[in-house]
Amino acid sequence: MALSPHHRDEGVRREAVRHLLFLAQNDRLHTEHIRTVAEDLGVSPRQVRRWMDNARAHNGRYTPHQPSRFTLTQPMRDAIARWCGNSAAAYRELKEEGHLGADPVSYATFHRAVTAHYTPGFLAGLRGGERARRNFDIHFNRPPGHRNEAWEADHVEASVWVNVAGHRRKPWITWFVDCATDVICGLCVSAQFPSRENVLVAARAALQRGGDYGPFGGVPALVRVDGGKDFLCESVESALGVFGVRRIDLPPYSPWLKGTVEAVNKAIKQMRFASLPGYTEAPSTSRRTRVDPDEQLLTYEAFVRIVLDWVHDWNYNHVLAQQQRTPGQLWHDDLTPIYDVDPAELHTYTLEALRRPLTINNDGVHWGKRHYVAPFMQGRKGDKVLLRYMPHHHRHVELYDAKDGTYLGPAILQNAATDEDRRETRRVAEREASRLRTALKRAERQRQERFEADTVPTHPRPVADLTTEQAAHLLDGRRDEERAREARPDLAPLPEPSASWEPSADSQTPLQPTPTSDTPTNVRLPPLPAPSPSWLQTDPAPPTPEKAPDDHD
Repeated sequence: MALSPHHRDEGVRREAVRHLLFLAQNDRLHTEHIRTVAEDLGVSPRQVRRWMDNARAHNGRYTPHQPSRFTLTQPMRDAIARWCGNSAAAYRELKEEGHLGADPVSYATFHRAVTAHYTPGFLAGLRGGERARRNFDIHFNRPPGHRNEAWEADHVEASVWVNVAGHRRKPWITWFVDCATDVICGLCVSAQFPSRENVLVAARAALQRGGDYGPFGGVPALVRVDGGKDFLCESVESALGVFGVRRIDLPPYSPWLKGTVEAVNKAIKQMRFASLPGYTEAPSTSRRTRVDPDEQLLTYEAFVRIVLDWVHDWNYNHVLAQQQRTPGQLWHDDLTPIYDVDPAELHTYTLEALRRPLTINNDGVHWGKRHYVAPFMQGRKGDKVLLRYMPHHHRHVELYDAKDGTYLGPAILQNAATDEDRRETRRVAEREASRLRTALKRAERQRQERFEADTVPTHPRPVADLTTEQAAHLLDGRRDEERAREARPDLAPLPEPSASWEPSADSQTPLQPTPTSDTPTNVRLPPLPAPSPSWLQTDPAPPTPEKAPDDHD
């Protein structure tokens, strides 16, 4: 059945008319051609002839007559934006202010013009902002890669209230997900807001394989992270850079750029958290939020076990819709080689923090019946510091300023300090003492005001001391002279040579070369003359200049 003209593309109609005109110009057009085109387009032959007349009037191009339509003006577009996409409210305002003319169009015509001018995504953005507009965008899927080609890391707040030491808290989960297989390679759970400690612990679990860590992991080629400061800190960059892992810093608030880990975040909320007590995203029948004092919440230990069980079920039992296989099957079917890191080299990833601040004493920082010292502690007695340590590695700890969290440096056990550590600590103390002496002497000089000596009655005049720039310039000049004297001893005057060192005019003895390994042993070189006594003096006196003859003599 032939389609109506409204369902035909205008470009097809234009091309049919163009071909008919070509046949007419070459005297090959017949009535059968026009009838065939009319039947195909669902119109009468007379209508096709009208199209041909229209094309002849427009230089051979079919140009249909466009009916006049109502379009939006700039004040109308401003009103729609001002009313956040509410076309009805904008129409009422424009009608009251007279922007729609003396005979205003109907609201249906105005609404039709709005939907024709703006896309649904733009209108959604006017109503709900950029996040609402982004829901109407399309995105390309990344091409399928191989395992450990790319990872994605993220934090997600559990939508479940948990009993943490008697307090209601929402734990946080940090994990690394392989993009090619959707395998969760490593994770960690924290009872408070995550920090770089969580990132390092999760990275350690993801890089290791075997034992409790499972068969998934290794060293990836790159890791995509968001703009969180814990992911962008120097310690995380250094930890990944040691293995040549490239870190891709995504712009903030761009979840579509790391869709793999965002899908895992959504999956655990829908598949596991929704059935737990204390679920916070369940629909509520009341607008008021009340805390049930008798509500039985999960303990923190039980919550961690539930998360680990869900991760195991996700990796081995959950079938992905597109691949029709579990993430574990995709991982094992991929034959890409995996680089395993020596576990002994990963101890730097397990930094844990002591919750209470410590005080620097005369014998260092006390923690767990151990004393830790470091050169930077000189002069800081009484300061509060935060301590981070590696489990089961108490020989070294990392210290941070308790006021602002500034990293101070490592500290070592007193009984494990080497002689070099002790010398460095003493050198720092000596430098501090020298700085103090310099400051006190400078202050003393500034307190003492000196005046110039006078021989006539006048007002006292303070002595003008050298400025800092003048003193530095003077010292630099003296140092340059000393260096030049040491580097160019030939600048010092030498004594006159003795007469025996001057070759005689009648001496025709050629200079003999220095004997080498190729010189025959039977050749005797002439002896050198003895030096003059002046060359044996250790501090020769400069030669006395001759006195110029007096003109009166």
